[in-house]
Amino acid sequence: MSTVNREIHLASRPTGWPTAENFRLVEAAVPTPGPGQIVVRNQYVSVDPYMRGRMNDVKSYVPPYRLDAPLDGGAVGEVVASQAEGFDPGDVVLHGLGWREYALLDATAARPVDPTLAPVTAYLSVLGMTGLTAYAGLLEVAAMKPGETVFVSAAAGAVGSLVGQIATLKGAGRVIGSAGSAAKVDRLRALGFDAAFDYHDGPVRDSLAAAAPDGVDVYFDNVGGDHLEAAIAAMNLHGRAAICGMIAQYNATEPPAAPRNLAQVIGKRLTLRGFLVADHGHLREQFVTEVAGWLREGKLSYDETIVDGLDQAPEAFLGLLRGDNLGKMLVRV
Repeated sequence: MSTVNREIHLASRPTGWPTAENFRLVEAAVPTPGPGQIVVRNQYVSVDPYMRGRMNDVKSYVPPYRLDAPLDGGAVGEVVASQAEGFDPGDVVLHGLGWREYALLDATAARPVDPTLAPVTAYLSVLGMTGLTAYAGLLEVAAMKPGETVFVSAAAGAVGSLVGQIATLKGAGRVIGSAGSAAKVDRLRALGFDAAFDYHDGPVRDSLAAAAPDGVDVYFDNVGGDHLEAAIAAMNLHGRAAICGMIAQYNATEPPAAPRNLAQVIGKRLTLRGFLVADHGHLREQFVTEVAGWLREGKLSYDETIVDGLDQAPEAFLGLLRGDNLGKMLVRV
């Protein structure tokens, strides 16, 4: 085992779009576990849009990242040292201290995973927080019913691509997705979306109206802005929107221009509900059982974009914000 631990620190807080200068690669000593602790050599690190909000020094549902300290996020890796009962060197675990090569954590903060059941990366995507976000947001938050029309923004992303497929598997009448390139639109069609469009090709409101002539019953929002405005315009009476993310405004320095039609929420009796996946842990066992079954049967697909090298984690994050990824963005440490 190496004696040097490399970590990605937050060097400064971004204003608007982050740049490479906001991050710093730092070398530190590999930690030694105390009682009840383990040291994990990370194999893969998750890169997620919510991390942008934690780079701001503002009060939120999760504490902001500290300057000159390692960033964190989902990671999967191998236990290399243990002072905790039930964890041995060689065990593979899922935990929340990514963005470093070696992580020291209390064993209670790690969850063992079985690499023989699925690739370890799946526990950071389709069988992890990403998959549960899609499952809970669509089925519990938005309460999709069979026969309904579902619209998903950022539908080629890690969460959106699963939402669309789960909607189809659960009997949606029509599933529509938006994405940021022709290649991504083609991928959505291959995944079984009934309609898909590139939001660069014209106003989202017009593209959605053409794809959903009978309106939308459920909207899974990963974007906000003009997508949310378009969804409100297209939604049928008693439509429901699960508000998962608003990546369109994460780097904005001015208030968003849209949505400008919130008054329609009243007349249409719409429900717009924000949610955090942490509030839906009671669904985990049901989610894993059902999704693992779909994977075994070949009914569900998932995409990964893997960037090699911990030193490339900042660029992977910037690429995620630009939309360079297809499916889940991961860094192979």
